[in-house]
Amino acid sequence: MDIAGRIERLVAPSIEDMGFDIVRVLLSGQQHQRLQVMVERRDGGAIAVEDCAEVSRAISVALDVEAPLEGAFTLEVSSPGIDRPLVRRADFERFAGFEAKIETGRAIDGQRRFRGRLLGIDGDIIRIRVDGAEVELSHGDVKRAKLILNDELIETSKE
Repeated sequence: MDIAGRIERLVAPSIEDMGFDIVRVLLSGQQHQRLQVMVERRDGGAIAVEDCAEVSRAISVALDVEAPLEGAFTLEVSSPGIDRPLVRRADFERFAGFEAKIETGRAIDGQRRFRGRLLGIDGDIIRIRVDGAEVELSHGDVKRAKLILNDELIETSKE
């Protein structure tokens, strides 16, 4: 398991007890590392600055105790935003019907980038409609995926 996965496993219980779910943990940088933790409220409400500060404090305590990172790092806690990344299998089901961009780690039929309407996920297979054709992608092949910011997504986020 990579270090971001270890950190997620370490901090998830505290964050979940606070009423949040982790969307993504991302560690970047070489000299000065940046640890980005995206969270969302379990009740579906909007994330406030105070929520991010509270989650940041809880993560800091856990990281101070376990010390999985060596040296200095910057901790950034945020909401996933409207055009959020799609990471977990459940994300692909939850946001079925919306437009998304998906990039795979390997070429599929000569293509690595797909943009279209999410149709959902069945087991490990993500289905997306691209230019009128249904494409099936393995969740394991997904390198990056995110919702596309458009009027439909903005309207839905206001509800």
